[in-house]
Amino acid sequence: STIERSDARGTLMGNRGELHDGEKTIVRDRSSVKGWVCCLTEFKDRRRPLMEPGAYTVLFFLDEATALAAGHRPCATCRRADYNAFRDAWSRAFGSRPFAKDLDNALFPEMKARLKGEPMRTATLGDLPDGAMAEAEPGVPLLLWRGRAHPWTHHGYTAPIAADPARMVRVITPSATVAVLRHGYEPRVHPSVATPVAAPGHQ
Repeated sequence: STIERSDARGTLMGNRGELHDGEKTIVRDRSSVKGWVCCLTEFKDRRRPLMEPGAYTVLFFLDEATALAAGHRPCATCRRADYNAFRDAWSRAFGSRPFAKDLDNALFPEMKARLKGEPMRTATLGDLPDGAMAEAEPGVPLLLWRGRAHPWTHHGYTAPIAADPARMVRVITPSATVAVLRHGYEPRVHPSVATPVAAPGHQ
């Protein structure tokens, strides 16, 4: 959920409230807004200036798996079908079909605790579903996808590595979202899972 600066182009955008100041500088990692959503970068020709005073800060994500790992969920407006699919998987995981406010109230406390420095929970790679993200080594996020672990970078995933099911990792994706993934929600993933990008520092 850490906000980082990059020249990479995200495939989705997000919102967790106003995080910038009048100088267009990020000054916080969260606001009082609980609805951390993940949106399309283009929707009905809507346009708005980035970091406009008094407006929410537009964040960008490599893909949906990244956004979910950061505590966001599908937008109910621009991604209605994905939002409903997420709710359906949530109902299979937890027994009731939530409204947006229910999702937000469930997801926000874990992200708030994470931003306060509470440690991530641990699990084995074999315990995690496709679409979850974890960290085997500090600062090296991995996407679990189709039985392989794909190292994450701002520009895409690098060549996959073997995913030893017994390997212990720190789970980045919130626990409730992991359950939703386990119960059938399939996130949008960056094309580099099929065509890896070069690792940072390599050409």
